[in-house]
Amino acid sequence: MAERNPKQQANQQKSQQTAKAAPAPRIIAIANQKGGVGKTTTAINLCTALAAIGKQVLLIDLDPQGNASTGLGFPLEARPLSAFDIVTGAAEAKQAVQPTDVPQLDLLPSSMDLLGVETTLAQKPDRLYCLRTAFGTELPYRYILIDCPPSLNLLTLNAMVAAHSVLVPLQCEFFALEGLSQLLKTIKEVNDTLDTNLTIEGIVLTMFDPRNNLSAQVAADVRAHLGDMVYKTMIPRNVRVSEAPSFGKPALLYDHKCAGSQAYMHLAAELIRRERKMLDKKQNKKQNTNMNHVHNVTK
Repeated sequence: MAERNPKQQANQQKSQQTAKAAPAPRIIAIANQKGGVGKTTTAINLCTALAAIGKQVLLIDLDPQGNASTGLGFPLEARPLSAFDIVTGAAEAKQAVQPTDVPQLDLLPSSMDLLGVETTLAQKPDRLYCLRTAFGTELPYRYILIDCPPSLNLLTLNAMVAAHSVLVPLQCEFFALEGLSQLLKTIKEVNDTLDTNLTIEGIVLTMFDPRNNLSAQVAADVRAHLGDMVYKTMIPRNVRVSEAPSFGKPALLYDHKCAGSQAYMHLAAELIRRERKMLDKKQNKKQNTNMNHVHNVTK
C-alpha cells in the first residue's frame, strides 16, 4: 500500500475523531450521461467546498477514467484498492478509502478495472445493489458524493440505488437539455422498479460565460423549464479551475480567490440551505400528522 504522508494521516485521525455521534450521511450521485459538462470538476470542488465549510465528506470516484482521483492528487500507483474492489466485494469500503490533502475530505479512488465490472457482476442477481450493500455499514461522513461515469450503465445505476438524490451538472451550451429527459426518465424507472426513493437534488448550470449571449439564453431557458430545481449558483468558465487538476489539486487549493472557487463555495452553501429547508418541511409535516392524530383520538 502506498505510504501516506503525515498530513494525510492527521486528516484521517481527525476524520475518525469527528465521526462519533454524527448523523447518517447524505449520499448524492453526480450524474449526466452527456460528457464534458463539468461533472468531475463539480464533484471535486463541491466536495472540497463542503469540507471547507466543516462537513466530513467522502468522494467516490466511480468513473473508470479516474479523473476525480487524479484531480485530488492520486495517480494510478497510489490506488492499491479502488471502487472496483468495493463493488465486487473484494474489500471493505474502509480499507480502500484514503484521506486527501484537504482536511475532512476522503476519497474512494477509481481504477481502470471498473471497465470490466459489468462482466464481473453479470451473474449476480443483486448486481444493482452492490454499492448500497458496501455502504450499508455506518460511515463517518456527513456527505458522500459519487462521481458517476458519463453513461447510464451498471455503475451509474449502482450509484442511483445507493444514493438519496441526484445532482445534475448542465453545461450552458446549445443542446444543454439534450439527454436530460432520458436521465430524468431513468431516475423515475429506478424508483418504480427498485427499492429506492431517489430525488433530484438539483440542476447546476456549469461553464457559464457572462460575455456569451448564448450562455444567458440557455440559463434562462433551463430555469423556465425546470424552475426551482435549478440552483441559483452558476459555475462560470474559469481558467484557474481548468488548470487545477493538472496540479493534482482542487481549485479551492490551487486558487481559492478565483471566480470558479468562489462559485463552488456558494454552491456548497446553497446545497446545505436546501437540505435544511427540506428537513424543516419534513419535520413540520410530521408534526402536523401527529397533531391531527392526537386531535382525532381526543375527539
